[in-house]
This record gives sequence, structure tokens and C-alpha cells, in this order.
Amino acid sequence: MNQNRMVVGLAIALVVAFVLSTFVYKQFQKASAVKPVDTEHVVVAAKAMELGTRVDAGNLKLIAWPAGQSVVGMFTSIDQAANRALITPVAANEMILDSKLAPKEAGAGLPAAIPEGMRAMSVAVNDVIGVAGFVTPGTVVDVLVTGKLVGANHGDEDTITRTILEDIRVLAAGQKIEQDREGKPQTVPVITLLVTPEDAARLAMASTQGKIQLALRNTIDTKRVEPASVLEANLFSGVSAKSAPAPKHVAVKEAAPAPPSPYTIEVITGNKRESKSFPNQ
Repeated sequence: MNQNRMVVGLAIALVVAFVLSTFVYKQFQKASAVKPVDTEHVVVAAKAMELGTRVDAGNLKLIAWPAGQSVVGMFTSIDQAANRALITPVAANEMILDSKLAPKEAGAGLPAAIPEGMRAMSVAVNDVIGVAGFVTPGTVVDVLVTGKLVGANHGDEDTITRTILEDIRVLAAGQKIEQDREGKPQTVPVITLLVTPEDAARLAMASTQGKIQLALRNTIDTKRVEPASVLEANLFSGVSAKSAPAPKHVAVKEAAPAPPSPYTIEVITGNKRESKSFPNQ
């Protein structure tokens, strides 16, 4: 009798264990099941491209993107973005946005990357001026110029270095062919900077009348420092710019003293009054 009860209890336990394990297994299957996600297509770069590149079906592609997770300015077909130029470099598989493209009428190349009201100006540099090749498109530099400072007396000259432009973005970095003093062709590095029309004039004057130097700065450091100019005489005499004597001012001729006020006498004749003035000498 007891043996039968044990057999029945064991059978019931096995059935309960089977039911519970089946329930747990199904719950795990439901939890691990991946729900299908609705997707749409989005346009990305098929390869890394430089600023000014015209995008088309040859350098763009479509990838899947979660539906309902749109990004402002994104394109869902290549035709929407084609025949426009990049105004910023992009990496491979980077999403192409409307804000990264110039208008269709702007064309391609460097002109498409110049904002309205700005100018692109190129200056010839060397490996030292170009910060050993670290000045590349997208970096930010300060422009320094070294030249002769002529005093009030034209015979007084001193060499001065001063910062004329700060926080200037580099649009392009390339090379051009120039002739050296012997007429032989040589490769000269060229840096193209994005400047205002006023700064373009200053940069032209600095590059023709003096020697320019680029100082690389952090792209997030946009603070204008306006550093003091450095004179050669002060630099090699050990006098700092702050402690250097103020430049001599041009002598101004003192104004002549005002003439003394005249004497005034009141003359009374009967009921008639009259004022007469006499010079004060």
C-alpha cells in the first residue's frame, strides 16, 4: 500500500516538474524572441570624402535605419542628395545631412564651401610655417607676421612680431609649383584660410611685406587673446613686453596763451551811461 502511494506521488511530481519546466522554457523563448523592427533607408557616404566633393550615386549608398527615428536633414534616397558639394569632410558610412551640403546652384569644389560674406585666401608656407604638416583642413590657426617697424625718425627701425588674425579656420591644404631663384620648379605648400574681406586685406599685406607664421590652436578654443607685440630690441635685451617703455610720442606744439581781457570803463554823462573798453597791455 505504501509502495503504491510512493509510486503515485513520484508520478505526480514528475508531471508537475514537466509542466513547470515547459512553462519556464516557453517564457524564456518569449523573452529572448527579437521583435521585428520597421526600417527605412538613409543615405550615407560610401567612402571618406573631402570638403568640396560632389556627391552622387558613385560615392553614396543606402543603409537600413529604424523607422520613426529620423534625423533632421537626412535623405532617404540618393537622388535627393545627388549633384551637391560637401561643405565639410565626411567619413565612410557617415550620414549625409542637408547641413553638410552646399546648395545645388553653388557648384562643387572649394567655392561651395565658402559661406556668404566670407573669403578664401591662400598663402604659401613651408614645413615650419605649416606647423610640420599638422595644419590640415578643419583645423584652426592664428596668423603672426614679422616685419620692420619704422619709427618717427625714418632711420629708426626695429623688427616686430604681432598676431594679426586669431581663430582662423583652414579650408584646404595643398601644393603648387613655383620657380626658385635659379628658375627651377619647386613644390611649395599652400594653406587656404577662411577670412573676412577685411582680414583678407590684412593677410595680403602681411604675406607680401613681412613673413607670416601659423600657430595651431585647439578647435574648441575660440577665445580672442590679442597678445602683445614683441620687439626684437626688447626680446634680446631681456625686457618683457609688459615692462617695455612706452613708445615715444610725437611732440605736439603747445597752443599760444590767450591774450589778457581788455579793461572796461563805464562813463556816466548826465542821465546817459556808456561802456568803453581799452586793451590790457
